[in-house]
Amino acid sequence: MGVGTSIFLIAVGAVLDFAVKVHNSNFNINTIGLILMIVGAIGLLLSLMFWGSWGGFGNYRRTQRVVRDGNQTVVDERGRY
Repeated sequence: MGVGTSIFLIAVGAVLDFAVKVHNSNFNINTIGLILMIVGAIGLLLSLMFWGSWGGFGNYRRTQRVVRDGNQTVVDERGRY
């Protein structure tokens, strides 16, 4: 679950919990909204925790070092942060 999906679940849950007033004996729509907000908050926290380990779009450089020794060529590729 991504950050956008988590924020969407929090928003839908907030609308269901705070703005909708439905009296039904089968289920409580406010409880469903609260559950959606909790699931969205947990998903948002997990997404933000793992965002740092993903690597992102920057701070990664690939370096290539070519060493030629007579007839032999060695290519060393390393990724650095």
